Amino acid sequence: MSTDTEGDGPTTRIQREKHEIILEAALDVFANHGFRGATIDQIAEAAGMSKPNLLYYFRSKEDIHQTLIARLLDNWLAPLRHMSADGDPLEEILDYVRRKIDMARDFPRESRLFANEILQGAPRIMDMLAGPLNELVREKTTIISQWMAEGKLAKADPYHLIFSIWATTQHYADFDVQVRVVLPPEHSGEERFEEAKAFLESMFTRTLTP
Repeated sequence: MSTDTEGDGPTTRIQREKHEIILEAALDVFANHGFRGATIDQIAEAAGMSKPNLLYYFRSKEDIHQTLIARLLDNWLAPLRHMSADGDPLEEILDYVRRKIDMARDFPRESRLFANEILQGAPRIMDMLAGPLNELVREKTTIISQWMAEGKLAKADPYHLIFSIWATTQHYADFDVQVRVVLPPEHSGEERFEEAKAFLESMFTRTLTP
């Protein structure tokens, strides 16, 4: 019986540790192979346990993937939730850009997992996209539109503004290999994220300053 799908989740320390080991291993497998290419056997091998042992904690590959996606989406939306209507408009936007670049640096596998799911048509997360993601984006675009109407930001389409932030920041996770190969060697290390952050801050500042 899967402890993950029982409502309360793993109940003992050992169960919680095994649960996290499986999810960590599955994140690598799904990020590298996508949902369709990943197998329970691959995940079990990466987790260093037998397939029957793994299936004690999760009923199926779908259960593991759903758990990872739900956790990922919650973390992925946190920077957008942080955007406050009471803050300085331009600084709120730039802070969102910074947080998204930091996530591209710190959580590249999660970004690729999400991108793989979207490229397949989002069959397993459509409810999440149509529900929590859509609601949050509507809330924040309303705030951005109000800032623009008050002359605090240059006028632009607030939805496409958010899309452009997603595209320009998550690129550094989803296409990391390409970024490192194309950049000159002296700029292809960890500093590439700070350089990207500085460039994007400058670009969005010029775009949004009234």
